[in-house]
Amino acid sequence: MPKLSKRRIDAAKPGGKKYFLWDGELKGFGVVILPSGKKNFIVQFRTLEGRSRRLTLGLYGALTPDEARKLAIKALSETKHGQDPMADRHKLRRAPTVNDMMNRYITEYVELHNRPTTLKHVKWMFEKVIGPKLGSLKVASIKRKDILQIHTGLAKTPTKANHMLGYLSKAFNLAEMWEWRAEQTNPVRGVKKFKENARDRYLTNEELTRLGVVLDEAETEGLPWIVKATGRNARHVAKSPELKRAPVNEMAVKALRLLLMTGARLNEIISLEWRHVDFHIGTIALPSRKGDGRRPHPVSSAVMDILADLSKNRRSHFVLPRDTDPDEHVSREVMESSWRRIRHFAEIPDVRIHDLRHTVGTYAAQAGGNAFLISHLLRHSNIQVTDRYVSQDFNPIRLLSEAIGQRILEGMGKYQATDADTVNAPAQLPAPAYEDNGNQD
Repeated sequence: MPKLSKRRIDAAKPGGKKYFLWDGELKGFGVVILPSGKKNFIVQFRTLEGRSRRLTLGLYGALTPDEARKLAIKALSETKHGQDPMADRHKLRRAPTVNDMMNRYITEYVELHNRPTTLKHVKWMFEKVIGPKLGSLKVASIKRKDILQIHTGLAKTPTKANHMLGYLSKAFNLAEMWEWRAEQTNPVRGVKKFKENARDRYLTNEELTRLGVVLDEAETEGLPWIVKATGRNARHVAKSPELKRAPVNEMAVKALRLLLMTGARLNEIISLEWRHVDFHIGTIALPSRKGDGRRPHPVSSAVMDILADLSKNRRSHFVLPRDTDPDEHVSREVMESSWRRIRHFAEIPDVRIHDLRHTVGTYAAQAGGNAFLISHLLRHSNIQVTDRYVSQDFNPIRLLSEAIGQRILEGMGKYQATDADTVNAPAQLPAPAYEDNGNQD
């Protein structure tokens, strides 16, 4: 039987059914000619267990006879050492992909141990970034260069890029535990995070005063229209639009006041329920950053006044119900749209809702609060070791909360001293150390 050569293979014509051409020098090496005209190199062998295998090496044309011969020699050599090239190939095909890893990571870890917002972020990152780039690749095949490439591609959004690294690092650690990768081979290890530009925007006294005026106006008269129509579209705008006013969602305005007075996160306030409010001891139940459940948190008397006012017309188990459905709380979309209008007229266009929390933290530091108290006021988790020393005596935190409440009310032109203020009154707040440009970090 002659050696397989290009001339011999080219001369083989397809028939009504497949047939084989075998090499005369290397036993088991051959070509299968299919009725369609395709010609595939194969190698046939027996495993040590005596099982007959036929492994396809590749398509003739994509491989030359010499290249296919080398692959056949390698496969036959592996069988002599107890390996099964076909079983290895099938195993590789069945090996989990990055898509499999991320889905299991989300189901078995993120959904059980992280906050809903983190779950949302991980799913978005998987669908928009990780999946399209790495999803179809095998978990065991991912190298550090693959991670570097996708991380570098997000260089313009360093925070997003670093979050992606965190999610992938955890997922690959779990993949090792699931035995989807060898131990200590996490490809994220050694990839340097980008430097993030921290944003610590907070309100100056002047900005706080303007915001107070606009909030009052929003609650009473509503805010003027913001007319963006120009050209031909402007003809559809009512006459004298500058005289027209539109109401601002009442629950949104109340929520913004509560955010300013507590330093809480947006979702914590809009999802607050009446069962979380204790008027007798002056607390509201707020969750920790890691979503470990709500626990009582002391707040200022100004906060309790806002809640008492809301309680007069209670129509839902939510403190801030949705206008169209009392069984749902006011939505983030309504909050954001209301805030855009309010900050426009308060002349603070760069201030986000979350910056109200930064404002509370900054005022707390200026009021003399130490890191321990501020971490509990804002419920940060980076000083968790101090939790064991915190009892149900809320007095230090209450004093700090009262000091911040006084500062906020003074800034909005609403604070009026009463006799009650002389009891456990906080120290005089120092003037903020900044210029009035509203852009301090």
